[in-house]
Amino acid sequence: MALLLKRSLIHYLFCFLCVSSAVAICASDLGMAGFLTSAVSLTHPEFQSNAYIDYGVFIGILVLHGWMNTLPVRSIGFINNLSVWWHIMGIMFIVIVGLVLTPNKPSASFALGHFYNGTGFETNGYAWLLGLLQAQFTLNGYDSAAHVSEETRSAQRGSPLGIVLAIGISAVAGTVLMMACAFMIQDFDRQILHSHYSMTITQVFLDGTGTAWTMWFLVIILVAMYFAGAAVIVGSSRQTYAFARDGAMPFSSWLVKLTPAKVPANSVWFNIIFSAILGIPYMFSDVAYETIVSINTIAANLSYFIPIWLRITMARKRFQKGPYNMGAFSIPCGIIACMWIAFTSVLFILPTQYPVTANNMNFAIVPFAAVIGIASLVYVFSGRKWFTGPVRNIDTIIVQEENGKVIRETRRVILSDEADLADCDEIGSQDIWVSEATTSIKPSQSLKRT
Repeated sequence: MALLLKRSLIHYLFCFLCVSSAVAICASDLGMAGFLTSAVSLTHPEFQSNAYIDYGVFIGILVLHGWMNTLPVRSIGFINNLSVWWHIMGIMFIVIVGLVLTPNKPSASFALGHFYNGTGFETNGYAWLLGLLQAQFTLNGYDSAAHVSEETRSAQRGSPLGIVLAIGISAVAGTVLMMACAFMIQDFDRQILHSHYSMTITQVFLDGTGTAWTMWFLVIILVAMYFAGAAVIVGSSRQTYAFARDGAMPFSSWLVKLTPAKVPANSVWFNIIFSAILGIPYMFSDVAYETIVSINTIAANLSYFIPIWLRITMARKRFQKGPYNMGAFSIPCGIIACMWIAFTSVLFILPTQYPVTANNMNFAIVPFAAVIGIASLVYVFSGRKWFTGPVRNIDTIIVQEENGKVIRETRRVILSDEADLADCDEIGSQDIWVSEATTSIKPSQSLKRT
């Protein structure tokens, strides 16, 4: 029973990760498309964008992201490193220049303490809770370091460290940027509530620093958004590849194919095409984008919830800690994380405006329930008969002796079921030494490690 429960939870984990990754691409690139058209209207006031133009720009961004993510791994790694420095230096540039040039800065009590409830609900506490959702939406994608662990050297330390640094640096840099922008607001009603631009921060920059500096700011933000969207596709394509390798995806045999540079290009374009289809409702409904964002965050949160919950419950005693762990704080932090994820996931399906109408209704629960329902039916009628969880993918070192010379060869192999353990016991005593784990010899395609 426990094994069945574990496998079903892993099945749902795969579903949540697939949904969140595809929706995350859609949400980030749609957001960039809207920001880009807003920037164009700054220099060309006669230009009026609409949902169809935004969607066309969105498709163009998707194609660029798809092409970039089919480059060799080393090129993608260089771009990701460039992205880190672009974000840090860009934020510093906006903060310093914006605060220096903006006249009539508001008081600290306004910038740090002003509260506006535009939800229509009388309870300010509920409006404040809804405000948490914007921050929760940004807490996605930081686990990309785990998704590319197969292509990372010293992944047992590098991947968790990358996750921690991603959250820590984003928290500090984001807080500094938001506080600086708050001190640039000169007229809350005109700049925020009744801004001429779809992205209200554009009006704040324009009034404070002028057209030229605002364009520099927008370029910095747009390039940062492009880098962020590209990073999401890196993680999602590796997820798709891994799920296909485990037989948990349609067209698995096609999705696991790699380019000569060991890049899962088919998985990349699969995600691009799926995201393009997912964004079609945006052209017909203003609520569609909010629904896409909500689904992304709920699915991503629950994909984080499942392994944490398994760690603090079923695997509490037999869990093997890696070289990078939280020690005695693991269980308390896991409990807090599960409570927070459950709380914010409920918030994401609640109405955000009052009175609730068909135009402002939060429909996130509908597609989310559909995904859960389809996943449940697939597992009950089919998946439980063949799905055994993730296939272990491990590096081994083959040691052979030819003509008096010892030959050592590193090979990626997979362990598909427990029966393989018996096979490897027989082979291991002869000519194979396995690093960090014991497995059987089953050749498989593997991602290039860098």
